[in-house]
Amino acid sequence: MYGFQVRRRTAISVVTLVVCALGFSPPALADSPNGSYSSQLLYFSVDVGPDLSTPCTVVGELFVPDGVDADNPAPAILTTNGFGGSYKDQIPALQNFAENGYVGLTYSGLGFGGTSCKITLDSPAYDGVAASQLVSFLGGQEGIAYTDQALTQPYPALTAVVQDSVDHSGAPSTNDPRVGMTGGSYGGGIQFAAASVDPRIDTIIPMITWNDLSYSLAPNSTGIISGVSTAEPGAAKVLFASLLFGAGVANPGVDGYLTDPSRLPGCPNYVPYMCNAIAEAVVTGDIGPQVVSELRASSVSSFVDRINIPVLLAQGQQDTLFDLNEATATYDALKARGVDAKMIWHSWGHSHLAAAPGEFSFSAPDEDAQYETGRFMDWFDHYLKDENTETGPEFAYFRNWIDYEGNAAPAYATSDTVDVGTTRGFQLSADGGLLPDGAPVVPGSKTIVTAPGGLPTGVEPLNINPAGNIPNAQIPGTEALWTTAPMTEPMDVVGAPTVTLRVAAPGQPVVFAKLYDVAPDGTSSLINGLIAPVRISDPSQPVPVTMPAIVHRFEPGHSVRLAITGGDISFRGGLEGMPVTIFADGSGPLELPVVG
Repeated sequence: MYGFQVRRRTAISVVTLVVCALGFSPPALADSPNGSYSSQLLYFSVDVGPDLSTPCTVVGELFVPDGVDADNPAPAILTTNGFGGSYKDQIPALQNFAENGYVGLTYSGLGFGGTSCKITLDSPAYDGVAASQLVSFLGGQEGIAYTDQALTQPYPALTAVVQDSVDHSGAPSTNDPRVGMTGGSYGGGIQFAAASVDPRIDTIIPMITWNDLSYSLAPNSTGIISGVSTAEPGAAKVLFASLLFGAGVANPGVDGYLTDPSRLPGCPNYVPYMCNAIAEAVVTGDIGPQVVSELRASSVSSFVDRINIPVLLAQGQQDTLFDLNEATATYDALKARGVDAKMIWHSWGHSHLAAAPGEFSFSAPDEDAQYETGRFMDWFDHYLKDENTETGPEFAYFRNWIDYEGNAAPAYATSDTVDVGTTRGFQLSADGGLLPDGAPVVPGSKTIVTAPGGLPTGVEPLNINPAGNIPNAQIPGTEALWTTAPMTEPMDVVGAPTVTLRVAAPGQPVVFAKLYDVAPDGTSSLINGLIAPVRISDPSQPVPVTMPAIVHRFEPGHSVRLAITGGDISFRGGLEGMPVTIFADGSGPLELPVVG
């Protein structure tokens, strides 16, 4: 939901932005304090929807480096806000791009920050088509941009951007700028939507974004049919969903609804299905096939086959909204088609926005001092400026147990493949042990009870803020635990843990799988706050569970703990309370991808 900054060649001070009232009319041209670029607030008239019958006014700001003109054109960067934000969030990033010789355009997405029309969750037919028309503006097309909100003062055709004559489908093109896109979360999803409808876009760097919104908002960790997509949804993330819905409804403000009343009727500021989806999720903990279909229509999982340009994926280890499995699903789908794609797993994410030192910075990007920001600019310089810069390893992941000073590069492990771990299995024993493969287990079972109404079965840190100071306390009889002996040497887990459960239940329960690090003093920590809801449609069959991927070191003296609970405070589980028996007889191993 948040934007990000990208480095410049040398560190510069970042201008602190003062939020102005929407509709503010700026001077015709604003110069940077050091005279390195000029900027212009613009309003764009775009037509969206399957038949282009819905007009929208988009607000944004254009940045042109000094010395860049028709005789000395430069490539361009297009970006937009995270959920609930506006074009202003990306201004520091584009200031940095401008000082590195890029023309930049930041804009508020549909339904946000002064832009009209309703939120369509980065739908290709709406948000993607809107972005495509801004690409046309960057490519020199007239009749799109205006200097006033009333759209009476046309902005002249832009001639400062390098032009291509052939798009990425191989077809001759016009108004085709050399352009890349970047942004985080909602501003990451739009990149895929735009690239799926516009082959003129040259490369994208999506950060902390989704693969399948139905998985993001109602994950099921079993029954996977492709990537992270499942045959049926799991348990609704009621806290995240409610907060996001509220932020979207409130985003225009009173003045926004007064000036753009078309956003108020039906589902306020949203396409109609969203109100039904939220009501369904909160009341039942589930989402129906129609909602799943609508959410997937705005998901890269549905149109990844139309993405044919280089993609650098950056996903967060501390992210309970869009977990690492989502980026991996997108990466795998792109690589299967031969697309040039690489991936970074950085330390931060929606659950913890502060990057590790020397890794990345929102406010003071520096190519030399920060690993990730350097990777981003090298990527754009390679694909947009045709410079002979290295684009980095196929896969890189941050390790928080590595000591370093300055640039975080030493904390990043790199690999030619994403599958870096070797499977290490642990068997569930009825005495609560989690035993290495081959060790004798005590056969038996553990029985837990799920709560009626899908209610939580205890208190614990919230999914939206897993570092919150809330103790973990489960109602007796609602949690089953299995724990390894203390580690005798470090064990590094990189990737998605899996477990196969054998259960018995009188219905179709929803349970929650969780992986903890248990310290020598008995203190347990839910790793990165990640939770794997499991909707068991057929208790008579083994239930394969794929948990969210992690990058975690279990230190000597620490233990691995697997928990299966009957409810969770951040989700709405199954409506029917019931006993669930989990067999622990060595038939269902926990498998960890271990490096080293």
